[in-house]
Amino acid sequence: MTVFAKILAAAEARNGGPTGLRARLPNPKANRDLEAISDDRYLSFMSLRIFSAGLKHSMVAGKWPAFEEVFHGFEPHRVRAMADEDLEALMAEARIIRHWGKIKSVRANAAAICEIGEEAGGMGPWLAQWRTDQTVELWDQLTKRFTQLGGNSGPYFLRMVGKDSFNLTPYVLSALKHWKLYAGTGKGKRERAKVQEVFDALHGESGLPLCQISMTLAQSLD
Repeated sequence: MTVFAKILAAAEARNGGPTGLRARLPNPKANRDLEAISDDRYLSFMSLRIFSAGLKHSMVAGKWPAFEEVFHGFEPHRVRAMADEDLEALMAEARIIRHWGKIKSVRANAAAICEIGEEAGGMGPWLAQWRTDQTVELWDQLTKRFTQLGGNSGPYFLRMVGKDSFNLTPYVLSALKHWKLYAGTGKGKRERAKVQEVFDALHGESGLPLCQISMTLAQSLD
């Protein structure tokens, strides 16, 4: 058996068989579907991820209609044009989460999406151009070009919008160590490059999307 075959067998056993595991696996979007998503939706998903970090996700989701309203439907050019006074006024808006750093990040990220739109024709086409073997490079670009998308926030954002990516959660890292594939922390450029090589190899063995490999690893241990 290949290494991934053993991982898959363990994950299936923990989920009642192949059908049970398949029900838990995420499905990435095709490039054409990523390209069809409008930039305002990308900014909305990005902001939702940022505001959800460290908070109960259902609570943030319940407030999201108010966020959509105060940030002009997350249309990037309108948000980029918001004055400092507009952002400061939102600190008195009880319907949203009043975190100054995160509120400022929405305008900064809107500006970044506008720049990417000028370069690549939109956030969707820009994301679509990144190959699966460039995943950690894409993470680095998200950290560099956007505000508050460092650490695991970038990969979680990619999962939310359907861009194929693996996630280095504690469960995934534990599984990589258990299966003797990687024993590091996944932090830093050099370590992430090593993890990329592992996922490239598992992708070559299985033919599965990175997000499904990642989830299979997470489900392979108790």
